[in-house]
Amino acid sequence: MAAPTDAGAPDGAGTGGVPRGRGPLSPAHRATTLGVVGLVTIIAFESMAVATTMPVTAQALGGVRSYGLAFSSFLTASLFGTVAAGPWADRAGPRTPLGVGVALFAGGQLLCALTPTFSLLLLGRSLAGAGGGLVGVSIYVVVGARYPDALRPQIFGYLSAAWVLPAVIGPAVAGWVTAWAGWRWVFGGVVPLAAVAALVVLPRIGGRAEASGEREPPGTVRSRVLRGLLLALAAGAFQLGAEGVTRGGVPSVLATVLGAVVVVVLLPRLLPPGTLRWVRGLPSVIAVRGLFTAAFFATEAFVPLMLVSERGFAPAQAGLALVSGAFGWFCGTTYQARRPVDYPRHRLLVAGGVLMTLGIGALSVLTATGAPGWFVLLAWLAAGGGMGLGMSTTSLLTLRMAEPGTQGRASSALALSDNLGGVLGISVAGAVFSAGHVGAGADEPLFAGIWAGLGVVALAAAVLAPRVVPTRTGGVGAPTSATVAGP
Repeated sequence: MAAPTDAGAPDGAGTGGVPRGRGPLSPAHRATTLGVVGLVTIIAFESMAVATTMPVTAQALGGVRSYGLAFSSFLTASLFGTVAAGPWADRAGPRTPLGVGVALFAGGQLLCALTPTFSLLLLGRSLAGAGGGLVGVSIYVVVGARYPDALRPQIFGYLSAAWVLPAVIGPAVAGWVTAWAGWRWVFGGVVPLAAVAALVVLPRIGGRAEASGEREPPGTVRSRVLRGLLLALAAGAFQLGAEGVTRGGVPSVLATVLGAVVVVVLLPRLLPPGTLRWVRGLPSVIAVRGLFTAAFFATEAFVPLMLVSERGFAPAQAGLALVSGAFGWFCGTTYQARRPVDYPRHRLLVAGGVLMTLGIGALSVLTATGAPGWFVLLAWLAAGGGMGLGMSTTSLLTLRMAEPGTQGRASSALALSDNLGGVLGISVAGAVFSAGHVGAGADEPLFAGIWAGLGVVALAAAVLAPRVVPTRTGGVGAPTSATVAGP
């Protein structure tokens, strides 16, 4: 499917009411658009390729029982990257945090390619995750600084389109490379691509001149970064403890409880006030985003493993499910990009939550009934469509509702909710899998039960989505007076 165009728009107007010749690919925006889309394409390829080869990697390194940690460790480290990137980009512009992020991402991938143990693989995933957190927030700041509100639905559609080619060829390439050269080349092959992307993108992105303008006191910035580091460590303790608690042991129980307590204590100081109470407006946007990522990414992490271990799929075949989900994601994002600027966006969030609930629920039923694995593609297509609606809409609303000069911190809060939702979802699902894992060919009821629980999380996102409307009578569109984050 092609990227959004102006075809079919009224004469003189483009998609969403944007005047012709002033879209994301107009001369004024073309270099920035191509730069950020190219970088997202590299990251997307890595995500699809690693998810495809991870069942083989975990088996080769003896880490199948701790399979979920290979994904949650990436997201846990991203927590620190996202918290640090927000004030950094607000003060100095996105170029430096973006460059550091790319370097950490590439270094982590190289360590994964060379690792002799599963433990070092987790360290490499953590380094890559910290880099990914820096890159993700920096890209949001670039969008907020370089594009007017009317163009943002389209640029988020373009960023979603950047996942299409990697989604189509990534699993097939990763499966072929794994079969013929080995799984290590899947990780290592991304390193030169990341280096090339950095050389192309960084000269086209502003430095200090593109900072948001409002500068927090240095002490406040240091305090927030320290909290981000403690949050990442606490989330890491939680996921490690949750993975081990099912096998018994006082240290695992203590790590789980302590990690959970620290996360709960720190979160209110890193998110917009009222996020954990579902206060209307920006706080609820951030909270709904976390539910979307918890349900989707925790489900997706185990789809290839189920298809390989329970249905006998080859890695490349199992990767087709990821292709299906990514295509659905792109369709959902494209649909929201074509809505008018004043369209009530909370309706898209409700629809996205419902679609994802249906997709994950169908996946659970298909697994429990022993249906052919190919039906998973249809279920995951629906879930991906819901995710595309939800992610792009919450991204747009966050930039729209953030007060002037706080887009970096707002983007950081959104990415923090992203990663923490994924960490908690995958950690809990991984703990359940570790406790109930029997062996290849005997885990179908376990997978079905995990996905049934995650379907409930997706349903909660749909039910709570209307709270993104700032008032009961107002629409979503005008900025709110909510502060982005506490002191």
